[in-house]
Amino acid sequence: MRSWREKCFGNHKQFFQGQQGLPFGGETACHPLGKRPCRMQAFRIWDVNQKTFYLRNNQLVAGYLQGPSTKLEEKLNVVPIESHAMFLGIHGGKLCLACVKSGDETRLQLEAVNITDLSKNKEQDKRFTFIRSDSGPTTSFESAACPGWFLCTALEADRPVSLTNTPEEAMLVTKFYFQMER
Repeated sequence: MRSWREKCFGNHKQFFQGQQGLPFGGETACHPLGKRPCRMQAFRIWDVNQKTFYLRNNQLVAGYLQGPSTKLEEKLNVVPIESHAMFLGIHGGKLCLACVKSGDETRLQLEAVNITDLSKNKEQDKRFTFIRSDSGPTTSFESAACPGWFLCTALEADRPVSLTNTPEEAMLVTKFYFQMER
């Protein structure tokens, strides 16, 4: 298995190539604190059981949103780092997904950090880095800070989005549909 650094290095331009090699539209260009330019793009994300992400009591959860509640759906804000490595956030990139290890516990948490201020060259920002792996129409997201830990949802609706190191477990979903917002 390749290390996260080996998975990350590559041409990040291909991340922004849509169908027929056309660049994605609606990119936000920025130059945070004199760092390299970055582009943030919004994506829809839902698991293979059709649960979408939304925020409840400052926690990211996955559930079935219908009717007026569909406006609660959170778009995933993405800033590519390298080929398949990226920072993930919500609320316009103001809350970032982070893999945090404390003792024997590994968990997903939202941190109030501007996604465009993160840097691939800072070790402390590694917790915000996820490796995107596509398999047919679905995508999985592995933590770069905690290799072997994947973004997941529970089979039950309205449960927190979390991380697992047993992606084959029947009670968890680690495969997502990931579609750029137009």
